[in-house]
Order: sequence, then structure tokens, then C-alpha cells
Amino acid sequence: MRIGILGLGRIGAFHAETLSGLDAVDSLVLTDPFADAAKSAAERFGAEVVDSPEALLAAGVDGIVVAAATDAHPALILAGVEAGVPVFCEKPVAKTMAEGVEVLKAVAGRDVPIQIGYNRRFDTGFVNARAAVHSGELGKLHTVRSTTLDPAPPPAAYIAASGGIFRDCSVHDFDIIRWVTGREVTEVYAVGGNRGAEYIKEAGDADTTGAILTLDDGTLAVVSNSRHNARGYDVRMEIHGFQDSIAVGLEDKLPLRSVEPGVTFPAGTPHDFFMDRFTEAYRAELTAFTEVVAGTRPSPCTIEDALEAGWIADACTLSLHEHRPVTIEEVRRA
Repeated sequence: MRIGILGLGRIGAFHAETLSGLDAVDSLVLTDPFADAAKSAAERFGAEVVDSPEALLAAGVDGIVVAAATDAHPALILAGVEAGVPVFCEKPVAKTMAEGVEVLKAVAGRDVPIQIGYNRRFDTGFVNARAAVHSGELGKLHTVRSTTLDPAPPPAAYIAASGGIFRDCSVHDFDIIRWVTGREVTEVYAVGGNRGAEYIKEAGDADTTGAILTLDDGTLAVVSNSRHNARGYDVRMEIHGFQDSIAVGLEDKLPLRSVEPGVTFPAGTPHDFFMDRFTEAYRAELTAFTEVVAGTRPSPCTIEDALEAGWIADACTLSLHEHRPVTIEEVRRA
């Protein structure tokens, strides 16, 4: 098949490399407002370059991958749907939840599949965790812990436009908690602090946060996030049930050092970047999209899924600023 990529920044170029190595993909068509970025990627992967999204959609593509800036996501999703072309779009659907809801309304009833990029759903550890939960082998759950710690904060310009740590970083934890447990979040309580980069505080954001999520069956989920984790990129999940407990991310590249005597785990070089930690998950995610394009599977992460994670992020943001518990229904009605 022939896949178009809109946006050739860091993640767009990474997707181009991944797609160029998939057996199902015969050719790529690329476009980016910065012509040099598209040209450089095209030279690396033997792709065709066009000068606009309109030209890309007219180039006979079977599916498109939207890796452009967040502000462009709604228009590009809708352009793909209008052209009848399956869409893969990096999260979020839109910069605000109100815009995301408008996108959902605009595509309602259209027979064009849309997949939103939440790559942890394709990581083998998280897949196995979900299977263990849904098989019942853990028994009834009581506690879930989900962690995302970045090795260093992104630049000030990124922070200013990110929408905040809950919408930019924690949202991955929120999505994977829903997906692994099969439950919905009903209420949150979030706290945050700033002990690192001053520009994060100046942007009105926190660099380290914690959130307690109450799920609809009473399970408690504890989410921990930070922009500062000098040892590396740390993504983990613990799931505790009344019959058993399991963990995702406890492997030799875990960026954590034991001080117990005689313990040599973990022994590997710590993960230092999300593309390192989730290389295979990204490949599985885009392989899934080629199956969506081929019509052999439904979207594994819909706009509705992405918006549910977004509501949790909005609730945590409000909770942080107002120092109180916030229900998901409260932000949904706002």
C-alpha cells in the first residue's frame, strides 16, 4: 500500500523509517511546511515529496499518518475523512477537549477508520498485562500504579505549547490504565510541584506530579510523573489483585538502581528515550494501522478512546490548580 505522512519532525521521521520497513508498505508520500525536512526524509527512504496536504491526498494514498503540530490535527483528520482515506493521527486529537469533541461530531457516521496514536497499547508487556487482567487470573483488582518519568524536560517552547504535564505526559498513563483494566475513571485528585527547570513553573505547569484515580469499580490507580529522572526514561505499571500481582517494565534496561546487597538487577543500560523504550511498540502500532487500512481490523484506538484519556487529563489539571477532588463528569459538563 501507499502511505502518506504529514509532518516530518522527530516523530514523523521516525514513523517514516518504521513504515518504510513494513512489508505491507510499498511507497511513501511526504509533506511538511518545512521543505528541507520532507526532502531529507524522502532521500533517506526513497519517498515522494509533495508541497501540501491537498497534493498528498490527491497522490493516490491508501492511508495517511498525521504527525504534524497539534494545532493542525483537526483539519488534517477531517481532510482525510473527506477524501475517504483512513487516518492515523498522533495524540492528541486537538489542542482542547472542545475542539476534540467537534472533530468527533464531524466524523460521526462516516465509514472512514481513524486510529489515534497511543503506542503503549502495542507494547508486549502492557498487552500481556491486559490479558492477565481480563483472564481473571489476578482476581479482583484493588491497586494499579502507573509511572512515566522523563530523563530531562523538553525545551521551554514545547512546555509553553504542551497544554501541561497531564495533557502531554500523564495522558499516556491515563489511556493505558483504561485499556489494561477495562474500567473507566470516575474521580481524580492531583498534586504537583516544581523543584527543577524554572521555565516550567513560569509556564504555570508542574514538573513533578502525582494523581489518585478512582475507577468505576472502586480500584485505585496511582499515577506518578516527572520531567526529571536523571537515570533514564522510566515507564512502568504494577497491577495488584486479590489473587496475584504483576508488573510491566521490570526488565534489565529499567532506569532504577537497587541498593540491596547482592542484587545485580537491573543489569542493562537504562532506557534513555521514549523511542528506545517503545521501538517495537511503534512498529506494532503502525503495522496495526496497515491492517486498518486493509480493512482487516477495526481501529485499535479510536477518537472516543483518546477523548476519554483527555477528560482525565483535564480533571487532573483542574484538581491540581484548585486543590480538590474532581469528577470526570464535572469537566465533561464544563
